[in-house]
Amino acid sequence: MTDTVEPGSEAYEKYHEAGDILSQVLDEAAERVEVGAKHIDVAEYAEERIRELGGRPAFPVNISVDNEASHASPHADDDVEFGEEMVCLDVGVHVDGYIADAARTVDLSGNPELKEAAEEALDAGLDVVEAGAHTGEIGAEVADVIEAYGYQPIVNLSGHGLEQWDAHTDPSVPNRGTQQGTVLEAGDVLAVEPFATTGSGKVTEGSKTEIYSLVEDRSVRNRQARQVLETVREEYRELPFAKRWLDSPRADMAVRRLEMEGILRSYPVLHESDGELVGQAEHTIIVTEDGYEATTE
Repeated sequence: MTDTVEPGSEAYEKYHEAGDILSQVLDEAAERVEVGAKHIDVAEYAEERIRELGGRPAFPVNISVDNEASHASPHADDDVEFGEEMVCLDVGVHVDGYIADAARTVDLSGNPELKEAAEEALDAGLDVVEAGAHTGEIGAEVADVIEAYGYQPIVNLSGHGLEQWDAHTDPSVPNRGTQQGTVLEAGDVLAVEPFATTGSGKVTEGSKTEIYSLVEDRSVRNRQARQVLETVREEYRELPFAKRWLDSPRADMAVRRLEMEGILRSYPVLHESDGELVGQAEHTIIVTEDGYEATTE
């Protein structure tokens, strides 16, 4: 379960600082998403802008297109350009490990109602947030809005808690109504993120992976792998990182070795199982006695 945060505490202030940086960067990055622009240029712009404003990326910028739902991030030599597509930007910022996480859909595909469904579902889910609310209530509101549009929520993706240096912790915040779940407390830090799709509402893992994180820190014999592990340990800790962030001539091989040894975990790109379009909206919030504070608005 996420740690509770007291107003005025150092953690509270840094969560808000991270959210302020993210809000500005997400606005600027979204403006750069247009037909003909390169994915890598948008990702690197956003990541560098985060650093300029005093934060650090909490994970690589996710740029998910059409049927991609999450974990899509360009590789170092990527020359892919945006077309007439549904584009989801998911950005994370941390300040001393205190994380903000938010996402926005930019519709270049001519399907604005899918974007609207995700955004309205987020608003509806947040409307029921307060101390004592159940996470299943949030999911029920999210699903009601998305289904009213004629779409489906993606049920095997969910929102999540945030802790210092941990971008994905309990509680899970579902995208459908459920009896199981968690009663929220004042000070809980959550990322609420509805996904709406024109498909049946489930995602599956693809074969492409550019994002990894450290799961077990132990010694390795291979020199290149040892150098990559040292960088990951010092620069990113347990937060997700991109292979393109590694300044190593044999980074691919070293990462593959570390994954095989169970030291790193990979995050394959997630696709809507029917190959259908996905729209996403997300904010980070701090739960209060009678509502919430959105750090990323």
